Amino acid sequence: MRPGELVPLRGGPLGELVNRIRAVREAGAIPLVGDDRWSEAYWQQLAEAARRTTPHPKLAWAASTSGSSGTPRIVLRSETSWASSFALIADLLEVDSDDAIALPAPPASSLTLFSLAHALAGGPRPVMSEAHSIAAADYQDATCFHGTPQAFRALLDAPPPRLKSALIGGSRLDPVLRTRAEALGIRVIAYYGAAELSFVAADSGEGLRSLPGVELRVEQNELWVRSPFVAHTYADRPLRRDGEWVTAGDRAELGNDGLRLLGRSDDAILTASATVVPEEVETLLRTLPGVSDAAVIGVPHPTLGAVVVAVIEAERQSRPKLSELKEASRELLAPAHRPRRWFVGDLPRTASGKPQRARLRRAIETGEVASLD
Repeated sequence: MRPGELVPLRGGPLGELVNRIRAVREAGAIPLVGDDRWSEAYWQQLAEAARRTTPHPKLAWAASTSGSSGTPRIVLRSETSWASSFALIADLLEVDSDDAIALPAPPASSLTLFSLAHALAGGPRPVMSEAHSIAAADYQDATCFHGTPQAFRALLDAPPPRLKSALIGGSRLDPVLRTRAEALGIRVIAYYGAAELSFVAADSGEGLRSLPGVELRVEQNELWVRSPFVAHTYADRPLRRDGEWVTAGDRAELGNDGLRLLGRSDDAILTASATVVPEEVETLLRTLPGVSDAAVIGVPHPTLGAVVVAVIEAERQSRPKLSELKEASRELLAPAHRPRRWFVGDLPRTASGKPQRARLRRAIETGEVASLD
């Protein structure tokens, strides 16, 4: 291994993986952690990208991110871009090295890789499932949590008895889920971040506010961030920068009530004269009886430009009826925001839990998800 060289690492048992990450870092190289559930073709694509990347001796960490569009990228960052936020995150969770942190997302996810880096620097001990599942028995020792709303919801079905705090990222937190956790005595901190930006803003129940040391600005509805936590570059191209300011392409509004996220600019659905933000519709759909999770996409329409289509994951015990979903959407959503077609099935997700909308479109086209129409 050469200093600054990208070193691909497959998944594996947690202890072994952490030791391999440590060895790569001690050699001055950059670990590029993969997911053992990736297809061989996808893994080879990432490995080839690593081989083509010029060594960066001053950088320390790499995270692969497919985003919601499905296009893979490798994000490179310095040691300090994460290390400078370790104390901040420990304070948010109210934890120290004696604590154990539940990490349901795979180590290829930047949010889990951050917590592994934190553990190597004396942060909470990581607790992960070797089976890629949310099994209560695997997390009994956990005192805190870092993961997605989807994983947190599953964990709360049989919460670890010592769990006291949770850091939720990857997608928008359902207020009902926060209430459910707080009723169990678990303090919940939702946050907005990105592989390119790391931690940006946190919400303890009163709205998203920028974290200490993070500056925000919104230009033409696009969020720009200046902070010590941002990444250095993509492996194959620079980040979108304006001097010290960086954007990941998220749309947002910034006001006295804090930061309001409107989704990625390329996810917005333009239907008739309305602009529909998928995450806003998804948040409401998740509140409906029988709906475990939901994703929304736009599909082309000859006169409207696009129409809203919803894919739901049904709860195991009760699959909702189409008539009930349509009636509820009429009560909750403006006409342009109401799904015109409904499907049910498993949602394809990125490692961080976000819906992979490009794959979702293909799943609809190929019939991998069943129509409720």
